Amino acid sequence: MLEAFGGFWGMVDTTVPGLVFVLIYTIQRDIHTAAIIALGLTVLLALARLARRETLKHAFSGVFGVAIGAVFAMMSGDAKNFYLPGMLYTLGLAVVYVLSALFKYPLIGVLLGPILRENLSWRTRNPGRFKAYTKSTYAWGFILLAKSAILFPLYWWGDATQLGWVKVALGIPPFLLCVYLTWIFLAKAPAPIDVIAEMEAKEKESSVSGA
Repeated sequence: MLEAFGGFWGMVDTTVPGLVFVLIYTIQRDIHTAAIIALGLTVLLALARLARRETLKHAFSGVFGVAIGAVFAMMSGDAKNFYLPGMLYTLGLAVVYVLSALFKYPLIGVLLGPILRENLSWRTRNPGRFKAYTKSTYAWGFILLAKSAILFPLYWWGDATQLGWVKVALGIPPFLLCVYLTWIFLAKAPAPIDVIAEMEAKEKESSVSGA
């Protein structure tokens, strides 16, 4: 379950550059130095993934996010803007989670369905899993909304150092809580329907009957 959402290295990719930025900025109060070093570290993490032949999805999203944040911070002269793109992304993602659950296409089910070989069969053939995916999606949405409710007031009224350290502190724990709740909900749900195996069996039957 953890690997499906990025795993250990996904947490490193999304947390360490922000930690490095706030650490260097706290010591030197130099936005450009902090932003460039954080961006360079993100690129190194992506190259390390490439060398290990791992998926680059999370690494590239990390590079992209840090690059935008670095540009925002350096152009505005405000270190808090380094974190703004990530905060807006988190808020937007939280809204998408909640809306997808409301419209009965819970995003967690859409994401995990292909990985678990059930695709979207849970919507019509497995009501127990549909309920579990809906609960999981709401959990992700509300937890990310709570995270945004803490960070945005700091962005508006706090200083860059406060925002940076709190954002780092709120990086991994909410993510792990979301993954844990998803695991709990799915562990209590019926097993997934392996629609891939069903399709393969039908194809095999067709080939046998045709022969």
